[in-house]
Amino acid sequence: MSGRDLFCQPRRIGRGAALTLVFAGVLAAGAAAGTLPEPGRKGPPTSSRSTPVGHHSEVTEAAAEAMADGKSPMEAAERAVSRSGDRWGAVYSQGEYEEFEEALDGQYTGVGLWARRERDGSIEVSRVQAGSPAAAAGIRKGDRLRSVDGRSVDGRPVTEVVALLRGDAEDAVAGTEVSLGLERSTRAWTEKLRRARLSTDPVTVHKLAGRVTVIKVASFTKGSGDRVRQAVAEAPRGAGIVLDLRGNSGGLVAEAVTAASAFLDGGLVATYDVNGVQKALHADSGGDTVRPLVALVDGGTMSAAELLTGALQDRGRAVVVGSRTFGKGSVQMPSRLPGGSVAELTVGHYRTPSGRSVDGRGITPDLEADDEAVQRAETVLSGLGDPS
Repeated sequence: MSGRDLFCQPRRIGRGAALTLVFAGVLAAGAAAGTLPEPGRKGPPTSSRSTPVGHHSEVTEAAAEAMADGKSPMEAAERAVSRSGDRWGAVYSQGEYEEFEEALDGQYTGVGLWARRERDGSIEVSRVQAGSPAAAAGIRKGDRLRSVDGRSVDGRPVTEVVALLRGDAEDAVAGTEVSLGLERSTRAWTEKLRRARLSTDPVTVHKLAGRVTVIKVASFTKGSGDRVRQAVAEAPRGAGIVLDLRGNSGGLVAEAVTAASAFLDGGLVATYDVNGVQKALHADSGGDTVRPLVALVDGGTMSAAELLTGALQDRGRAVVVGSRTFGKGSVQMPSRLPGGSVAELTVGHYRTPSGRSVDGRGITPDLEADDEAVQRAETVLSGLGDPS
C-alpha cells in the first residue's frame, strides 16, 4: 500500500502521467520530480523525470502554428509532445503551472487529506492535516473514502481519486465545495467541505527508543533541505538517524542536495546532462559524516529523493533499507509557449556519484524490508555503533 496526498494531485487525468507524478505526493509533502529552471532563472535543476531530448522547437512551432490558425496552441503542443515519445513530457495551462510552482513553495489549495489504497481496493484516509477543512469536519485517520462528488472511488488508483477530489482546474480554488462519501465502522455519511489555501510541512521529526531520531521527508519543497540540516544538528549527540524517504515523490533537486549536505562533507552528489553537456551537483562542506545513518525507501521514492538516496549509498554514508525505488531519473526543462501555456520536456538524465543511471532502474536497497522497515532500520543502526 502506498500513501498519496489527496490535495495535491492532478486535476485532470487526461493531462497524462506527467501531471500525475508532478503533483503526486507534492503536498502530503511537497512537489515531485524535476525540471531545470526556465531560461533566465538561475540555479540547478528543480526536479527529475524521463525520455527523448531535443524536441522543444517542434512543440513550440506546433503551438505557434495552431495559434496563427485560430486553433488551440495548448492542444497542438500536447499532440506534439505525444508524438515525440517523451514519456514525462507535459503541457500545462498557465494556471496549472502557477499552481505547480506554488506547490514547490509549500502552498496548495485543498481539504487536507492524505489517503492510501488498501489491498481490497478501498481508499483509506491515512492522515488529516491539523487546521484543515477535513480536520474541522471531524474526518479521522482510518476513515474510508467511498465517493467524491457522488462518484465511487472503490478500486480506483489513488491518483484518479485525487483528480476527482480536485475537480477541473477552474473549479478547484479556495472556497469551492467538494462532497465526500465516508465510512467509519458501521457509520456512513456525506461530508461537504470547502477547499482552502493550506501550507505543507514536508519534514517531520520524531524520536524512537534508544535515542534514534527519525527524519521523515515527504517531498522536497522550498526550505526542506535546511529543515533536514536543522533536524540533524538538533539530534542528541551520538544518536543514530533514520532518514525516511518512503513515498517521497521528489521535488526541488537543489533541496535534495542541501539535505545531502547534512550528511556529507562536500563532494559529488550527482551528475546530469543537458542536451549532452555534463554538469555536476556538489554538497556543501561541514556535514555530519560520523553519525550512524539509515535511509528508508520504497517504490514511492522518486526523482530527487532517488538522487539523494543514490548519493548516500554510493558514498558509503548510509545503509539503504526497504524496497526498490521508482526509477525516475530524467531531467525536464520548462519553456513558455504561445498563448501562455508551458511545455516541460525531457532534456537529459542524472547519474549517481558512481555513474549509475536511475531512470527506469531505480535504486536497490542494501537490505530488503517491507512492513518491518523501521524495526529493521533500528537493528541496522544498533549494529553501526555509537560514534560518541
